[in-house]
Amino acid sequence: MFRIYFKDRCMYTEYLINGTGHLMMTRRTGMKDMIRLVAVDMDGTLLKTDKSIHPDTVRDIKEAERHGVIAAFCTGRAVPELKGFLDTLSMIRYGVCLAGALIYDFYEKRALHKRVLGSLCVQSILRAAEKEDAMVHFLTETDSFVRADQINRLSEYNMASYQRLYQETALPVSDLNSEMQKRRDVLKANVHFHSTEDRQECLDALSALPLSFICSEASTLEITAKGVSKASGLSMLGLCLGIPLKSVMAIGDGNNDLSMLRSVGTAIAMGNAGPELKAVCDYVTDDNDNNGVGKAIRRFCCP
Repeated sequence: MFRIYFKDRCMYTEYLINGTGHLMMTRRTGMKDMIRLVAVDMDGTLLKTDKSIHPDTVRDIKEAERHGVIAAFCTGRAVPELKGFLDTLSMIRYGVCLAGALIYDFYEKRALHKRVLGSLCVQSILRAAEKEDAMVHFLTETDSFVRADQINRLSEYNMASYQRLYQETALPVSDLNSEMQKRRDVLKANVHFHSTEDRQECLDALSALPLSFICSEASTLEITAKGVSKASGLSMLGLCLGIPLKSVMAIGDGNNDLSMLRSVGTAIAMGNAGPELKAVCDYVTDDNDNNGVGKAIRRFCCP
């Protein structure tokens, strides 16, 4: 016996089929009955413009957890970059980190799954970025690395709002090439450019390699192994927890959230999201400065 689900806006139709292929039962069910996991993007979604979390969002996530719904981060950030937020949201156990390259259990402090960038790809990224005078940020499960002479210059790469984060979490090294030749555990590269034109030049140079690319922020290129995305990471987390994607609600605001939002049963766009992202979602909530995440969670996850 097995079940088939068809989604129509905010309702599902469940078909129960027996072993001989005969229809046994159908029923209509709303999103609140289906959602078991909420995946939340960080920057522009969970985080306000000032990079803090709205206190009402904390309250609403706790309420959803009280009703048996698991909340998880789904972010391009690394584990060390989440430490302060985990202190605020201590109920969150799991994270899809590094844009899907790492699935992490914060309670047990261990990776459930990860996909590394090969050493050939790492060296190719460095060469292509150097031609465009770009800033490269390599990330592993536990650490991240940048050139020492660039760590205080994020404003030159349209990343001024992340200056404090980099100073607190990234390891400055004098020779990034030499450091990366020693590493076999790089999971992601963030490459920051002076302009979108420089970013496109680098993207074109790397396009033949087995890599996945996301254009984010004003002029950043996020690079992971081929096939890695927030959608693939969320699918893997669902497998680990025994939760199908149709029972997942995802909330996001940017182009790097599109794959995740297209893959889940319930897709929520932030009020500050662009029109392309809003068009693929089931519902548009408030913006990130006005508890958009919490309002969506209360609407769809709390009776």
